[in-house]
Amino acid sequence: MSRFSHSGWVLLAVLGLALAAHARAEEKVIRLGIIGLDTSHVIAFTGHLNNPRNNTGCKVVAAFPGGSPDFKASADRVGKFTADLRDKHGVEMVKTIEELCQKVDGVLLESVDGRPHLAQARPVIAAGKPLFVDKPVAANLEDVVEIFRLAREKNVPIWSSSSFRYGKGVAGARTDEKLGKVVGCDVFGSSSWTEFHPDLYLYGIHPVEALFTVLGPGCTEVRRVKAGGTDLVIGVWKDGRVGTFRDLRGGKPPADVVIYGTKGSATGQSSGYAPLLQEIIQFFKTGKPPVPAEETIEIYAFMSAADESKAKDGAAVSVPDLIDRAKKKKR
Repeated sequence: MSRFSHSGWVLLAVLGLALAAHARAEEKVIRLGIIGLDTSHVIAFTGHLNNPRNNTGCKVVAAFPGGSPDFKASADRVGKFTADLRDKHGVEMVKTIEELCQKVDGVLLESVDGRPHLAQARPVIAAGKPLFVDKPVAANLEDVVEIFRLAREKNVPIWSSSSFRYGKGVAGARTDEKLGKVVGCDVFGSSSWTEFHPDLYLYGIHPVEALFTVLGPGCTEVRRVKAGGTDLVIGVWKDGRVGTFRDLRGGKPPADVVIYGTKGSATGQSSGYAPLLQEIIQFFKTGKPPVPAEETIEIYAFMSAADESKAKDGAAVSVPDLIDRAKKKKR
């Protein structure tokens, strides 16, 4: 019989369990890389993900600064945000996206300018890395469709979303018993009015994302009324429901989202980055996108249709036709 005491065996067992737990904790840390250091999102996201107190299981370890010299919102910020991530968070800077992919398990595409997104997403998809694409997905609908097509072809998990999808009163509205069946929704926000992108892509995406979160996919046509102080985008869904986006042109709405149901109405607002980050963390842990590609493509088609309707003096534009045209264009 062993002379080793019972307490000794217990101590060894406890130490073994502790070491195993520590090893598992080390294995669970998912290394993330960032493409594009020209948006405040990279500071907010890294600060949350890399904070040990948050126990996210993810850590931003490398970044490719990128930047668009001809896009003021990018050129004015990329230097500062690069320095912040490198000096305050210890994030390694790399010279190519291919090098970035060799150092990480997943990628956050954060470039504030949507124009380079397709080119930046290609090597990530080729490397088979799960990819979250921050807004805007791209600078035109054709590139949006192509990014998701490439990911589907290579079986690479990918998704995109505005934080407004997970806002208070927005998330879960479709199944809220107090509302009953959702019959309509009005959202308020701001158009981008920036170069190189459709009007709504840069900032209009926030309320439009909420609109589709509440109503779901199935928008068939879009009209846009733009005259004087009015800028109103009207979407008609295949079941007859109507959703609207209104740019108040400097005014402040009482709520970002107004939801109408058969039993009552409610309002919803943004809840900040935290709920979105939880979804991002879960995505990198599971490899399962929480938002279907088809829904995100339809959201961008809605915003592209708004520009096309504006060019046609408010004429109705078919959303499915716009998507079909985008899919047929050769990349």
